[in-house]
Amino acid sequence: MRHSLAVFLLLTLTACSMLDPLPTGNASDSSKHLSAEELYHQAKTELDDNNFSQAIKLYEALQSRYPYGQYAQQSMLEMAYAYYRDSEPDPAISTADRFIKQFPNNPRVDYAYYVKGLATFNGELSILSSVAGQDKSERDPQSAQESFKAFKELITRFPDSKYSPDARVRMQYLVNSLARHELHVAGYYLRRGAYIAALNRAQGILKDYPNSPATLEALEIMANAYDGMGMTDLRDDTRRVLAVNAARGGNVASGKPEHSWWQFWK
Repeated sequence: MRHSLAVFLLLTLTACSMLDPLPTGNASDSSKHLSAEELYHQAKTELDDNNFSQAIKLYEALQSRYPYGQYAQQSMLEMAYAYYRDSEPDPAISTADRFIKQFPNNPRVDYAYYVKGLATFNGELSILSSVAGQDKSERDPQSAQESFKAFKELITRFPDSKYSPDARVRMQYLVNSLARHELHVAGYYLRRGAYIAALNRAQGILKDYPNSPATLEALEIMANAYDGMGMTDLRDDTRRVLAVNAARGGNVASGKPEHSWWQFWK
């Protein structure tokens, strides 16, 4: 768990350094008299000062009053980022989605995909839960899946984006989390004596996540499931495969290992 926390902290620091708000107060009654340029610069100042809630109010006012002005697109991107930093993943995602839909040809649309992935990632793998000792892999994997898909769309559409390398690292982290989730489910079935269900889940890990650390435990579950069903030949075969892979210190890979975890999502 300490290793997972260290990885997450590293990823978070990386994202914050990459997600410098896009280039260049308080939201009060006086803001109604401000021009689009003045509103934008006030919002940007609040964003730079990490006053995210205040920045959001100003960006919302700008979007409402000047939806088609020269600052509209820029402010929408920065508002999505402000929502993300203010720990409001749902509006961050919806704002990023709105930008992608309305401005698909904007040269910074890759930023919108990245913020969308980060907002879901942050909700799924928060520091608070990690510190509390909660294993996120025990929860519903939907958030991890959605985050993975957003990052995948980013690197598929914009492989040369400056955000793509970090997205790839986060995707692998999410794959490992999803594999651990499957391990929890397989282990549950094994403890209940539902050997076929446990076997199917464990085999799915080998097929879908062959380069994740979960593969060795999946083989162990398979061996125990075969043993529970009295299938001693398959049990012994599985344990031989487990011994070989444990000795190599690796995972059960097939095809092109560096891309095998990707194939499941195509």
